[in-house]
Amino acid sequence: MTNRYDYLIVGSGLFGATFAWHAKRAGKRCVVIDKRPQLGGNLFCEKISGINVHKYGPHIFHTDNGDVWQLVNSIVPFNRFTNSPLANYQGRLYNLPFNMNTFHQMWGVLTPAEAKARIDQQRADVVARMRREGISEPRNLEEQAMLLIGRDIYERLIKGYTEKQWGRPCSELPAFIIKRLPVRFVFDNNYFNDRYQGIPVGGYNRLIDGLLEGVETRTGCDFFDLCRQSGVDPTAMTRYGVTLQGMHFDRVVYTGPIDEFFGYSSGHLAYRTVCFESETLDQANFQGNAVVNYTEREVPYTRIIEHKHFEMFGAEVDACPQTVISREFSAEWTPGHEPYYPVNDDHNSRLLAVYQERAAQLDNVIFGGRLAEYKYYDMAPIMEKVLAMPV
Repeated sequence: MTNRYDYLIVGSGLFGATFAWHAKRAGKRCVVIDKRPQLGGNLFCEKISGINVHKYGPHIFHTDNGDVWQLVNSIVPFNRFTNSPLANYQGRLYNLPFNMNTFHQMWGVLTPAEAKARIDQQRADVVARMRREGISEPRNLEEQAMLLIGRDIYERLIKGYTEKQWGRPCSELPAFIIKRLPVRFVFDNNYFNDRYQGIPVGGYNRLIDGLLEGVETRTGCDFFDLCRQSGVDPTAMTRYGVTLQGMHFDRVVYTGPIDEFFGYSSGHLAYRTVCFESETLDQANFQGNAVVNYTEREVPYTRIIEHKHFEMFGAEVDACPQTVISREFSAEWTPGHEPYYPVNDDHNSRLLAVYQERAAQLDNVIFGGRLAEYKYYDMAPIMEKVLAMPV
């Protein structure tokens, strides 16, 4: 006897979990599978010394959408965390994003007029140099960044960090990567402008568990293994659905890498990946902030995350005697590593178009999320997209 379901959802990250919640409310029957031993995708938190450690990198939920904010808080209350990162350059600290605190730390200026005058002068120097060289538009990220913010901030706070992120000199990176920079002439260290911001009280596992409540889930279950064991070619699914190991699904929601779905038949899409070096320290407070970027090229890691500061405030910090930190190292993605950031250059854009054309021919497969769309997403826009989808 075959069990019938409306959806097989491949991947239990935020797209898959939100789709399952959305479909269940519409009366649909779903199964969510994930090849990892736990649910939640890159949102998964591991509890260490009473601290929720963001195992796959820090996630801060922020949105201007009141409906999405109300929804996530109906599942789990969110705390008051405000993302206010710092930059460490040669032992000196600068506030991020670029604001009056940054400009005072950089130049000693006291007013917005003084800061604007400094930046305008440095930008004018860049424009003059480009004109002398017969250049009308920035040719690379370096020229684009200096045109936006001037030389001092570029060289201290952008150059080294960006080169570590992308593994190549800024002069060889395309200008479009940094078309805009957040610049504020107020003393405001809040990285985001959104009305709502925070972290789920008790960690992101509670949000994922709430979205998947009442939904059948299976961990350690690889979609492609299921297909092989059932003699099914995922690229040849028909409008009649698919049967895998005694389960019939009308449609598949696929949130993994789109090139993997098609067996990398046209080649691998490129990514940057992130490696983490974490340690538990016998001290209550290591750096006093959740995120500190290290912007020198000579420092091998891009930033240090101190996880307790996402959920512990004031006296709570000292009441927890240990802390967990993670150093992040950016690297070129190779098979077997976790893909993080799409490399949106011309070559990968053309390759993506090939896969998307094939995907469009599969009526009963929905491709969604960061990997399936080869697109960087913040969390709230993923939820907005899913909740607007017909199920």
